[in-house]
Amino acid sequence: MLQRVMIVSGESSGELYGAYLAKTLKSRNPEIDIIGVGGDRMESSGVELISRISSSFGLIEAVTTYRELLKTFKQITAALKSFNPQVLVLIDFPDFNIRVAKKAKKLGIKILYYVSPQVWAWRRGRVKVIGELVDKMAVVLPFESKIYRDANILCEFTGHPILDEIIEVVQDMGFTVKDIGTTKLKIKIREELGLRPDSPVMALMPGSRRHEVTKLLPVMLNMVEMIKRLYPDYQFVMPIAPNLQEISKREITDLRGMATGILPLDGQSVKSLLASDIGVIASGTSTLQAALLKAPMVVVYKLSPITYFIGRLVVKVRHISLVNVILDNLGSQYSGFRIKELLQGDANERNIVTEITKIIDDSGYRDEMMSQINAVSDQFMDKKASLRVAEIAEEL
Repeated sequence: MLQRVMIVSGESSGELYGAYLAKTLKSRNPEIDIIGVGGDRMESSGVELISRISSSFGLIEAVTTYRELLKTFKQITAALKSFNPQVLVLIDFPDFNIRVAKKAKKLGIKILYYVSPQVWAWRRGRVKVIGELVDKMAVVLPFESKIYRDANILCEFTGHPILDEIIEVVQDMGFTVKDIGTTKLKIKIREELGLRPDSPVMALMPGSRRHEVTKLLPVMLNMVEMIKRLYPDYQFVMPIAPNLQEISKREITDLRGMATGILPLDGQSVKSLLASDIGVIASGTSTLQAALLKAPMVVVYKLSPITYFIGRLVVKVRHISLVNVILDNLGSQYSGFRIKELLQGDANERNIVTEITKIIDDSGYRDEMMSQINAVSDQFMDKKASLRVAEIAEEL
């Protein structure tokens, strides 16, 4: 019987996945004790937090959080010995979690690694290191399982936990996943959010990290003013990532009083995309979320010049957005069409408006985009990630 589990997440998305996993584990094992590293969502799902999320992003930003990470690592090491979990679930955050795995391995604790590092993009050598430490990999992208199986590592594609969140939101509204993208669901969500039900909506998603918002928010504001002149009936929503520092939240929330007419929504990315006809989205998990929610999109991203320069040297992928990376790995039978990615200097308001205009006005182009979005979505729709990962933990 599964009685003691530790879950370690490192940032906002992983913390959400940890919360859904904890909720599922508790529903299946009522007497279970779960401790871990996370945030409010994991805590509200019944996880006793030994430390709160301590994350760093990018090469420059990492320096500022080293002391906090070291403190968290020491707390985890102590808890591994005192709590002695039957299974340790590590969620993404590889540089930190691989160190945690080494400690747990020495203590004979079973290790389930949930959400693979992006070994398909860079630092492929981590596959061998991970394989020597973990008892099983639970990967969330369909092409990742082959990478580990080719290295003789026990691995399973479980689907993506963002679909669990989507299903929960849709069912709470009285609908099913088959209703995603339909007019009746869009109207219901728009009415709930206080939007005009019959007017189109654009979702603006400048990222879940402070430096992303700082670089992309001004561009999106300028873009909105241009779009309003071209398409005056459009409405705009901007979900605010739960982990954003308060100063970034204030920057976005202050938009409510501005002439832009953007509606900020605290932590409601699923409803924002369900209500929308199109999205302007920072590269990241949100692009996959948009694909699962049948939202056509343009992808944007900006990094500090030095981080981008180094990234170009070490990252070995044709595209950076998850939806395009998945398409690149589906095989030659799928169309060569890819979602537009505007990076660095190309991520400017004029280029974004040009792509949005094409999506809105060119039905053939939009249909081809939706065909590829559906091809991505089809890879996930029969999976229940949190349930399957809970079952794997029990099996271990």
